[in-house]
Amino acid sequence: MTRATPFRLTYSTMFDPPAAMHERFDAALARVRPALGQHHPMFVDGRPRFAATAFEVRSPIDTGLLVGRFQTGGAADVEAAGAAARRAVPAWARTPWPERVALLRRAATLIEERVYEISAAVSIEIGKNRMESLGEVQETADLVAWYCDRMQESDGFRRELPNDPLAGFTSRNRTLLRPHGVWAVIAPFNFPFALAGGPIGAALVAGNTVVFKVASDTSLSGWLLLEAFRDAGLPAGVLNFVTGPGSAVGDALAGHADVAGATFTGSHEVGMGILRRFAQGRWPRPCIAEMGGKNAAIVTRHADLERAAAGIARSAFGLQGQKCSACSRVLVERPVAQALRERLVAAANAISVGDPTERDHWMGPVINRSARDRYLRCVARLRDAGRVDAGGRVLDDGALARGWFVAPTIGSAPRDDALWRDEHFVPLLLLSEVDSLDEAIAEANRSDYGLTAGFYGAGDEIDVFLERIEAGVTYVNRPQGATTGAWPGYQPFGGWKASGSTGKAIGSFWYLPLYLREQSQTIVD
Repeated sequence: MTRATPFRLTYSTMFDPPAAMHERFDAALARVRPALGQHHPMFVDGRPRFAATAFEVRSPIDTGLLVGRFQTGGAADVEAAGAAARRAVPAWARTPWPERVALLRRAATLIEERVYEISAAVSIEIGKNRMESLGEVQETADLVAWYCDRMQESDGFRRELPNDPLAGFTSRNRTLLRPHGVWAVIAPFNFPFALAGGPIGAALVAGNTVVFKVASDTSLSGWLLLEAFRDAGLPAGVLNFVTGPGSAVGDALAGHADVAGATFTGSHEVGMGILRRFAQGRWPRPCIAEMGGKNAAIVTRHADLERAAAGIARSAFGLQGQKCSACSRVLVERPVAQALRERLVAAANAISVGDPTERDHWMGPVINRSARDRYLRCVARLRDAGRVDAGGRVLDDGALARGWFVAPTIGSAPRDDALWRDEHFVPLLLLSEVDSLDEAIAEANRSDYGLTAGFYGAGDEIDVFLERIEAGVTYVNRPQGATTGAWPGYQPFGGWKASGSTGKAIGSFWYLPLYLREQSQTIVD
């Protein structure tokens, strides 16, 4: 793949980017802003599709800024998209896998060629800082390319087996993985590009057709992703895009009779509902569900506290805590608890909060009014049940009053409180003191979730942590992020327990086969 940047961009390397990257982002931002506010269709069977009404998407940075108008789709639109995808299944599934790979590689190349313009739009629409936006869009291209690589190295997941030992006959055997049919992709607002584009790439390269929906707040991101795949030359009906409220469009998509499998990223409640629905039909259907986390970082008395504080703060407050992998709990041994708390409070107070498209601001707004109100409820509960050490307030001075800005918050609450137990998706970090590594691991594992976990401590403690922690993604002594920052090919990303349904990880060697089913073939001559 020809790179749009002369350097390797990953979440780990974006902390010290070259000046050229900022210059290119600023230039792209100047091009993108005047083009905002357009009216965008859905895309079904290779054609634009319009609904009777449209809804507006406004930037959480400045609610006066219209990002675009999008279709208020409904069940009829989902029905049309599903039917189009179903009609496209036979031809697409029969397309030789090298041809599918070539088309998907073209899509990955187009995403990378457009990385700055798309990232600028993502930053405006989500309130994600420029480095995180660039990282997400580049990650999407890398995910699609990764799945193409896996299809190629497996020779299309076809393997010849020994002939049966039958006298007088030649009985040839083989096994191969084949597509399911129509695949639904339902993506969240926080990573609307990567968590739609990655699953779409996997489903398509495997030979499935796709209907996808992003969260309404990030409909422009979904449209820009659709454009990249469309422009790569996919046949009509192979990829379809619908917009509208989850209660109507998402529900109709999950219940569509032609949908043979789904990838969902979002809340545990919704994900479990889809899983149960898929298990209770005429036959069970595969559902790849990623359903959040309540991720802990453990810090022992032997830890490098500067490194721990840097990694924890980045993971707690990156994207305003609106990551399923965000660090929301810290379990620290008592002898170093106060020192770590002081460092974290200093780090939180030093964060520059403002328009995240600007280079100087690392933290932007939460996504919408509902998220801001949820933050306020959490802070009120924290003041009532525990204590606030930093933050705990809405930021509304000057230009910040036009968006959904809140302060990064650090505090303490009882471990049996809902603040400690539930995922809140806001910039709130809770600390609790422990007497030993054993106690810390046991407490971390008490959570129903098991997505990511971080550890800071001595070398002889590492194996204990890795052996006993119940999480699908682990990081040890990592200043770039205690619980966040996975990259395809470097850190596969997937959760255990209530965090995920498959036990396999995005961007891993074992993810692509989730979109395929095995068929054994015996042919007697």
